[in-house]
Amino acid sequence: MQSRLGDIVKLLPSELVWVNPDCGLKTRGWAETEAALKNLVAVARAARKEY
Repeated sequence: MQSRLGDIVKLLPSELVWVNPDCGLKTRGWAETEAALKNLVAVARAARKEY
């Protein structure tokens, strides 16, 4: 996620970029969903500091 987000902010101003978890998590089990959301939150926090 972090690499992808880095690529995106090269193309768009960072103030236009939103990290959104709507990516098919509804079809996943809770353990997989929780892990994905924790990763997403960590990446979003790091990106706020970097960009």
